[in-house]
Order: sequence, then C-alpha cells, then structure tokens
Amino acid sequence: MTESPESPESPARSPRMELMLGAATHVVAEHGLKGLTHRAVDRAAGLPEGSCSAYLRTRKALVLALTEYVVGHLGDDVERLAGQLATCALGDDAAIERVTAFFLRWLDERELLVSRMELSLEASRDSELARLLATSRQRLVDLVGSILSARGKDHTAARAETLVASFDGILLGALARPARGRQAYVQQSIEVLISGLG
Repeated sequence: MTESPESPESPARSPRMELMLGAATHVVAEHGLKGLTHRAVDRAAGLPEGSCSAYLRTRKALVLALTEYVVGHLGDDVERLAGQLATCALGDDAAIERVTAFFLRWLDERELLVSRMELSLEASRDSELARLLATSRQRLVDLVGSILSARGKDHTAARAETLVASFDGILLGALARPARGRQAYVQQSIEVLISGLG
C-alpha cells in the first residue's frame, strides 16, 4: 500500500513511516546526505528491500519527508524549552542552565541535529528544500521573538534572528569538537550569549 507522504506536510505518519524516517536520520548522520538512498533506509530500518520506495517513490520525496520529520521534532523540542524558560529571567543562571542542558542533549542524540545541518547545506542548491527550511526557521525566530517581546526587549525581530543564527553557530562549533570538550564549550558560549540579554 502506498501512502502519500510525498508531501512532507502530512499531519500524521504511520508507525512504519516513523520507523523509516528515524532510520533515514541515522543514515544521514553516519554517511551524509549522499548516502541517503531508499535501500540504505530499508537496511537501517530492518525492512524488506523496496519498502521505503513504496512509501516515498523518489529520492526527492524522501529528502523532503525527512526534512519535515527533522524540523518537526527539533521544533517541538524548542517549544518545550520555551515553556521552561517562561519562568526564568533572561540572562539568569536558570535560563543558562536550561539552554545548556538542552543543547547538550541534542549533541548527545546527534542524529536529528546532524541531519538538519546536512539538509541546510543541501538547501543552498535546492529551492524547494530551502523554502521548507525557511518556514521552519521562521517558526524558531518567531518563538524566540515572543520570548524577548514578553520581557520588553526592543528590536525583537532582529535580536531573534541573531540569536537563532548564534545558536546554530554554537551547535555547529560543538559538533566539530571532540566529545570531551563539548560541554565546556557549549556552557561558556551559552553563558556569553544569554547573559548579554539580561
């Protein structure tokens, strides 16, 4: 049976689709986006050959569905963090600790994060993918902007854009470091960035 997740906007996914897209993040994290094939996803998911292509007929459909899966999961995580930060003053120790812990968890469970980075690079060559990622990024910017606005900060749109870009930079910088040095790097970077908002 063929589902119609060729549109990554599908509101609900079957358990098998969730399994395949989770496997796809593993493939991309281990082999890069060039290694993402239907056959590689089938192997990583432990499914019979041809399963992934029955759901997502083309590689483009697979990439777009993976993008929606990745940004959806990461975006939901950010919304949960925003709820936790609602009780913190900007720049205080509790806010720094929560954001630091959040980033370190992403780095420990790196497959979604690495997949997003790979997809972001691919978006520079793919306008459809770029539009999808831009929509997701705007969701993050709006969320950060609402946090700043609730605390009476001026120029919230520009500040939010800069913060999101800075957070991306911190995550990328952390991924490039040996695992043993990531915690100190993230903690110091977040402290410098967030303490300036107080």
